[in-house]
Amino acid sequence: MENPNNRIIATGKLEGELALSHEVMNEPFYTGTLAVRRLSGTIDRLPVTIPGKLMPLVPEDRERLLLVSGQVRSYNKVVDGAGRLMVTLFAQGIQETTENDTLNRVTLTGALCKPPVYRSTPFGREICDMMLAVNRAFGKSDYIPCIAWGRNAQYAARFGVGDHVRLTGRLQSREYQKLTENGDYLIRNAYEVSSFTLEAAEPEAAYAPHPAPAFTVGKTYLN
Repeated sequence: MENPNNRIIATGKLEGELALSHEVMNEPFYTGTLAVRRLSGTIDRLPVTIPGKLMPLVPEDRERLLLVSGQVRSYNKVVDGAGRLMVTLFAQGIQETTENDTLNRVTLTGALCKPPVYRSTPFGREICDMMLAVNRAFGKSDYIPCIAWGRNAQYAARFGVGDHVRLTGRLQSREYQKLTENGDYLIRNAYEVSSFTLEAAEPEAAYAPHPAPAFTVGKTYLN
């Protein structure tokens, strides 16, 4: 279903095999990883969810470049006994392409469901963490971690819970280490939207503020 307040379009290559995730009304959904290259050469490895009806469009050759359009969606999953936010690129269209192999563009409009957290990275860069609640059909909402840098970070820090914002950016991935109770480190992956533009948006009845659920999101220090 088209949602102008939540759109993503990205080009990349699928890595490995797709796995059956779940079924809804007898339609299977598959999950995998879409490797999207930045201009810098860094690779964002993004979780992707593909409805069964789109599977005939997925080539067996993993070297084929795909243009995937859809939405940024989230769900809560219990990991190690605690709720954890999981983010995915939910595919609504797939086609092969040979152009713009660094395309990764996200447009979101929603309400802040947590106070923004303004801080500095260990390298002295200004950053602001935001949690954006974006509604979709059937009364559901996606809770999407977003970050802003520099002057955008200063601007984002002025917003409060319930304020509506519109942003454009990219969906990106990063690895981080989590220290366990027994002193071991676990390597985990986190995903967020890094904003390029940010502005206040007019409130809409469909975008009343929602309380954020109980999940854990790692800190971000990604350029």
